Parts: sequence; structure tokens; C-alpha cells
Amino acid sequence: MPLEATVIVVDNSEYMRNGDYHPDRYHAQADAVTTLFQTKVDSNPENTVGFMTMAGKGPEVLQTNTKELGSILAAIHTAESKLGGLSNVPNAIEKALLALKHRSNKNLRQRIVVFLGSPLEGQAADEKFMVRLAKRLKKNNVAVDIIAFGDGIEEGEATIMKTFVDSVTSGDNCHYLSVPPGAHLLSDMVLTSPVLASDRGVVEENMGVGAPGPAAGGSGGGFEFGVDPSLDPELAMALRMSMEEEQARQAAVAQTSSASAPAPPAAPVASTPTPAVRAAPVPAAAAPAADDDEEDEDAMLARALAMSQGGDVEMAEGDEENEEDEIQKAIQQSLQDQQRK
Repeated sequence: MPLEATVIVVDNSEYMRNGDYHPDRYHAQADAVTTLFQTKVDSNPENTVGFMTMAGKGPEVLQTNTKELGSILAAIHTAESKLGGLSNVPNAIEKALLALKHRSNKNLRQRIVVFLGSPLEGQAADEKFMVRLAKRLKKNNVAVDIIAFGDGIEEGEATIMKTFVDSVTSGDNCHYLSVPPGAHLLSDMVLTSPVLASDRGVVEENMGVGAPGPAAGGSGGGFEFGVDPSLDPELAMALRMSMEEEQARQAAVAQTSSASAPAPPAAPVASTPTPAVRAAPVPAAAAPAADDDEEDEDAMLARALAMSQGGDVEMAEGDEENEEDEIQKAIQQSLQDQQRK
């Protein structure tokens, strides 16, 4: 994460009352300043951010470099009461350079972030003057980011600002961001732009630099599913899980269809004839055993049913012989008793 001292220069000219951003340009700009400050401070505990205006009665430093969000919010509120006049970009940048020279930690690299939402006035419209200013900034190792928003910047003026950024850049450490009016938030466009890529630990090549992005009216920002995980992590996670479930479902369908497809006929395999094996004979008595058990059981059930209904029960032949023997024994016993008497 970069170790930097940053000065944010806001546009508090009369053009900031324009309502092409909700509720107006100044409040949209103030929201972006808060996001910018928080991202810079969170990226490195040594980072500091200052705040100044460039219109009204003249450029004015309202807050020297600090780590306190409350101080920046107070400066934003003060700047709101100073709306009016025209912007003076060159003079504001020179004062910001002077403020950075008096930073407490000299090890911090220097950066100026300029919000511009009004037409260029005076020396700012002179390309040669702006190129000379850019070279002086580059000599002092100062990086500059220009954030142009709204429809106040004409095409020719945008070219001057782009040339200024190209002249001051060293190793692609400076950026020009153009955010036209629309339904988007200015703070979101700044957060997902290359201006804060290094502070968020995002490689610019992964953000779609050179492809349609916020400056060109694109909405993806180069992020997976078009959603920045740092802004809405729950939505990004839900989209990622949905994609994984869909991939798993498609894989299961493909596996099922391949399994249900008819297998190709196998080629005939030559084999040697094997001698027939004769089955062993089954004993004849073993086969009807189950039938005899079933017949005995059926007969017993039939006799039990007849006895329960008070009918005659058909006795087996063995049962009849036993009954006759018992009768004969009973008769002989009675005759013997009579003879004894």
C-alpha cells in the first residue's frame, strides 16, 4: 500500500449548485471526498489527507494533513458556505504543493487530487502554461489525479487536462478520470477507478484499464459479475455461489446423459469350446418332501375346522385302529371284574 500525504482540492464554484447529480454537484463531490479520505487512511496507518478549495474568493486551505475524519467533515461543511465564484486550478495546485512541503512526515510521497466540475478559467485554459506547471510538479516528485465530473468540461478543456496529467506522470502514478452525469454515484465511480486502485490493493490491469469503464460510461468496472466485492461483498458472494451451483448442475446433467447413452456393441471374442458338464442327479425322494408337509398341514387344519363346527372329523386309518384296541381292552376289563364278583 502506498505511503502518501494527499491534498484534496474541491471545486466550490457557482457551478456546484447544478442538480445533474443528486442532490447537487457539491454534495456528490463531498461524498466522494469522504470515500477518498477513508480509503487513503485505511490503506496505510501513516497516510494523511488535507483539504482545500479552489473557488470563492480564492484557493484556501481549510484543513492541513490529518488522519481525523471529523476534521475533514468540518472542512467540507465550511466549504459549503463558500460556494460561489469561478475555479482557479493552477493557483489551487500551487497552494496544495506548498501545503505538502510542510507535511510532518517527509517520508510520505506527495499527491494532489483535484475535483473539477466547472469550465476552465484563465491560465487553466492555456495548455502551455499547464504543461510548464506539470513539469515543475514532476520535478518535485508530486503526483496529480484529475477527477472531472458533470458536463461542465468541454472536449477541448478535457484535452488540456489529459495533457497536463500525461506531462506530470512518472511511472503511471497519475490518472485522469472523467465521470459524466448519470444514475451512478460519483463516490462509487471514484472508488472503483484506477485513482484508488493501489490504495485498495487492486492491480489496474484487473480493473479493465483501457476497456470501457466508469470514464467511458461502462458499468462493469472490470470486476467479476460487474460487482465490486468491497462495495457489496454479500451480493458478490451470492453471485459466485450461484455460478458454482449452476456449474455443478450442468456437470451432473452431462454425467447422467453420458451414463444413459447406449453402449456400443462389443466385438465378438473368439473362444475355444469347453466340454459340457452333466448336472448331478437330484434324489427323487427329496422333491416331494415339501408337498407332503403341505398336505399334512392342510389335513390338520380341515379336522380342526370340522371339530370347531361340531361336525364329524375324518380320522386317519391309524387313528381308527387305536380306537378299536381301546374298546376291546375296555370290554375285557369289565368281564374280568364280573368274574371276580
